[in-house]
Formats: sequence, structure tokens, C-alpha cells
Amino acid sequence: MKIKHMRRALLCSASAMTLAMTSTVAVAQDASDEDGFLGLLVLGNNKRDVQTDTATPETVINAEEIQDRQASSIAELIDSVPGVALVNSGTPTGAGINIRGHGADGTYGANQKVQIQIDGASVGSEELYRIGTQLSTDPELYREVSVIRGTVGSFEYGSGVIGGIVKLDTINASDLTEGQMGLAGRQTLSYHGNSGARISSTILGWQPTENLEFLFNYTYREQDDYTDGDGNVVANTASEVSSLLLKGKYSFGDNADQSLTLSWNESTSDEKDVPYDAFAGNSVFGNVDRLTESKTAVLEYAYNPVGNDLLDLTATLSYADQYIEQEQVSGIPFGIQDADHRYETTKLTVKNASLFQAFGVKHNLRAGVEVLRKERLNAASAPGGTDKRLAFFAVDEIDFDNGLTVTPALRYERQNIEASNDGTNIRAGQDFDNSALMGGLSTRYEFQSGFALFGSVAYTAGFPVIDDVDYTHYPILMTQTEKAVTYELGASYDRVGVFASDDTLMAKVNFWQTRLWDYTSSGSNFMDFDQQDTKGVELEASYSHASGFYVDMNANISSGHWSKFAIPTPNRYLQRYDGMPTNNLELTLGKKFNDRLDVSWEGEFYKRFEATPGFAVHNLRASYQIDTGYLKEAKLRVGVDNLFDKQYQTHLATRPAPGRNIKVSLSAAF
Repeated sequence: MKIKHMRRALLCSASAMTLAMTSTVAVAQDASDEDGFLGLLVLGNNKRDVQTDTATPETVINAEEIQDRQASSIAELIDSVPGVALVNSGTPTGAGINIRGHGADGTYGANQKVQIQIDGASVGSEELYRIGTQLSTDPELYREVSVIRGTVGSFEYGSGVIGGIVKLDTINASDLTEGQMGLAGRQTLSYHGNSGARISSTILGWQPTENLEFLFNYTYREQDDYTDGDGNVVANTASEVSSLLLKGKYSFGDNADQSLTLSWNESTSDEKDVPYDAFAGNSVFGNVDRLTESKTAVLEYAYNPVGNDLLDLTATLSYADQYIEQEQVSGIPFGIQDADHRYETTKLTVKNASLFQAFGVKHNLRAGVEVLRKERLNAASAPGGTDKRLAFFAVDEIDFDNGLTVTPALRYERQNIEASNDGTNIRAGQDFDNSALMGGLSTRYEFQSGFALFGSVAYTAGFPVIDDVDYTHYPILMTQTEKAVTYELGASYDRVGVFASDDTLMAKVNFWQTRLWDYTSSGSNFMDFDQQDTKGVELEASYSHASGFYVDMNANISSGHWSKFAIPTPNRYLQRYDGMPTNNLELTLGKKFNDRLDVSWEGEFYKRFEATPGFAVHNLRASYQIDTGYLKEAKLRVGVDNLFDKQYQTHLATRPAPGRNIKVSLSAAF
């Protein structure tokens, strides 16, 4: 189904939209049918809430879903979010995150168009040649993962965000102790049959007093090469990752209205005799021994005095250190295989949230300042340098108390970027200054029926990156910001008692369109086109009934193209942009029995993308809470991914996906 046809079906009127959202029947065409797409079912799931109370396209994955999915990496955990696609998966360093066609592209594993933050620290967005996300952290360390798609919700977090933001929040000790003094913990042991993955996660929370808490988390994950649906071993997919989280929090002041939180997050991936090209998994560039270390330290001060709505202050000082050590073991020397990469990011963010009333309306104003310094080691294919930034931002959520909410947002950012080493085209110490004002406006109107309409427009500017300082065209690359404007329009529905008095339906549909110009991300090829246009529609829905029955659905339909003025005629010609996620639908049907047993089926349906065939994959999940009488909780989880051992390869991947994979985990909490 083409996007324009989908638009016609979903934007008829408010009443038609409500009818579509309460429909209980869906018909799906064969995903391998090149001419058709999929009939859509808009129902929902009580595991993942749809964020219907905001105009921002955001998806939140909570701790329960993180444990249920048993994902091998953060990338695999979020690939069920509409608009998110992976450039490969299966290994921590071989996967790249792509959101709405931006981010990982198969050449680079990341860029600033998709930003990743761990407890507020900026990590894993460097453009390193044919190396993945550099996000070798383990999902077991996190209590919540949020994905904000597009630009409109990004101004508190960074500039140049076109694809989106992935926010990771680490586990707190109070999540285990539930605020009670004493020691609590959870031990999880897991096994994945396809790759022989062995996972152990140990979490301890200690609260010696009401105002003091400590957390320890150590997770070890090791796997062999996996097999695809045809039973063939996919070489170079083995991995070994260890992750450590240490965290402490001290609350003090009147009514414990102040707190200091300190955390240390460290992950190490050690790979031996693997292809330098982490994406393709072949030996064109030879093989290397690669050690990847990610370290993040965060110190946060919070002050929220009781009875003072004008003051809710947080000051966050973070340090992120990503280090990749490589040593060539085979192949023709290209000068990149022995390169060691290191980039250290120090950031201070101070912001305050104020609730007040002015001019007859309510305001929720979040404003702050951010200072960032990034230092990058000079290496072959990755020039070194220093990127210093100063930013001011403000987001004001204005509530007119009649169902209408208007949210303007502004961000001003200034950059100084300096080369640290002499290069072919640039001298050490040469620097460049850039600045930009960016912002957006979103509006949302909620009817008493639970139906809401929303829309937004957002403009952002992406600053030059250190990677571009040594291209021939550096005078342009280092002084020109990438610019993008995104328009969004959508509707949501959130109501209890739709088909029965004890059911809940939440649904959200979002149309978006982005225009990107002054493109510089392709380095020396930045002059190949004038503009990039992408557009799509994203749907999320969840339905749950008191009987325990639930349904989850999300879908993505998107497309994109490059454009350039033809010479000598002034006509514009178009070229398809192949970096977009494949049109897909995911549907889950499940049932909970007596709050102890939870069983579900999940179907993933993908449309053909040019030469990449469409496919359908079926997954099963079950969790059972064991009553031991002396443990706080004991739970057995069993999952089967790719139940029918389907042979397939996603559009952005360069290697086949895993075949049938049986996952088993046992956790015990005390």
C-alpha cells in the first residue's frame, strides 16, 4: 500500500479515525507480495503503553519488557519500535541503529542524526568507518529505554537530531529494595540455543538507611556463531561482552529534597580474529583482534524543594570514554586495521523545571544550559581533534486548561572544532567556529472522549564533525551546518471501557515528513545532490482486558529520495534513498493467567524492498512466576524466535538473520 493511500484511509475525519482505532479485525497480505502491503489492525498491549498524552513520537520500553525480550543488545531490544531498523544484528559491535532512515548506513555505524544517552551522558555517535554502534552495553543494566523519533522532542538533548534519540536509564537500588532498608537482589541465568549464548546477570541493591542506597550489577554474555534458517553457520558472529554498573545515591536536606547520584557504567567486548568490517562480516579489509571498551561516569545533583513549584533543578556532569583497540592479524594492509580509536566526551548539563501560571494559562517550563567537550584520538580513517560546544535550551509546555496544549522549544548552540594533527589537507591547530538557532512548535488538542489531535514543526541544524576535517572540501564541510525541517501530524485515542467496562484501548498514528539540505555527511561526496526528502506514517496501539487478554500492534510505512537540479536544464531529478526502514507490521496476541503465566505470539511482517524479499517471522514467548515461599520473586521465561526457521535477511543487513532460536532464562529475586 502506498503512503498516499494510507493517508487517505487514516485522515478522513475524527470520527472515522476513532472507528478505525476501535476496529478488531485485521487482514494481512502475504509479506512477500511485492505489489501489496499489509492490512492494519489497531489494537494494543498492556506490556508497552502507547504514549498518547504527548505530541512527541516516543516509545518507552520498561524493565518487564526488557527482561521478556531477552535481547542480545540494545539495538535488538529497540528494533520493535516503529521506524527503527538495524544495520545487521547478532553481534554487539556489528549492529547499527537506524531511525527514520538516519543513523547507521552500512558505511558508518552511527552519526549525530541518531543520538544515544546513558543517564544523560552522550555516547556512541561517532562516524567510524565500517564499525558498528560502539554501544557494547548490556540490556540487563537498564530499567527503561526510551526512543524519541524525529526532531520535535530533541531540543533538550542535542542538535542535528533528525532520526531520533535513544535514552537509556540504568537500574536504581530502590528498584530492588522498593525503598525499604536492607539488602535485595536478583540473579538471572539465560541460554540461547541457536548461538549457544550463555548469560549471567547479578544485581544487588543495598539500602543501609532511608537516605542512602547502593547498586551493583555485573552481566556476562558469551555466544558462538549462530546459524541461519537454512542451517548454515554465519561466520564471525561470536561475541563476548562483560558489563558492570556501580551506582550510589544519597538524599539529604529538608524532607530529603536534595540528592547526589553517582554511577559508573563499563562494558567490554573482546573479539579475536574477526573481520575489520563489522557490518559485512567478510574479510575484504582483513581480520583484526578488536577490544572495545565503553566507560561512562555520571554525577547528578537534584534539588526539588517541597512546596516550591518554581524549582526542580538538576545538574548532571558526565564523562563517556569509548576506546577501540585493533590489531591486524590477516589480509592486505590498508592502514586502517591497526588503528586505535578513542573519543572522550565530558558534558555538564544544568536545567530547571518550573510550574507556574501566567497570562491565564499554565506553564511547565524546562530551561537549561549545556557545556560539552569531545576529544578524539587521531587514527587512520578517523582524524583527531576537539569539539567544544555551548548550548542554551528552553521548552515551555503551555496548558490552556481547555484541552489545548502548545509547546514551543528553542535551542541555541555554538561550536568550536579544532584539528589535533597535521593531515593531507589541514594543519594541526586549525579551528572553525559555527553557531545555530533551532527550535520547533507542537500543539495538541484533547477531546473529552479520549480522542486527541496533534501536530508539530521542528527545525534543527547539525554541526560539522571531527571526521570531516581532512577532506579536500573541508572549508565547506567545516563551516556549513546540515539543516532539516520536520512536519508531523497525528491523532491518538486513549479510553477505558471501549468494548467492555474493564478494558483499555490506546492508539496513536503519526504522519511525518522531513526535508534535509546542505548535506555534508558523505564527506567528499556531499555535492552529489541538493536535498533529501523522507516521509512516513507510524502506528502504535495497545488493547488489554481484565481477563488478561492483550493485543499489541505497531507499523511503519516510509520512503525517501535524493534530489538534485539537473544541469544544464533547471529540472529536478530524483533518486530513491535506499537507507529507509522496510515497511513492516508487528502484531502480538497474548494472555495472562492469574498473574502467574503470560503467553504470547508475535508476528513480524516485512514488505519487499527492491531486491530484498518480504518475509514473515513468528515468535513465541511465555513467562511463569514460580511461588517458592521464601523468594520475593522467581520467574521462568521461555521464548522461541523465528519459530518456523525462516531463512531471511532484512533490507539493511549484509548477513542472514538467525534461524530458530530457543531462549530460556530463570531469575530469582530476594
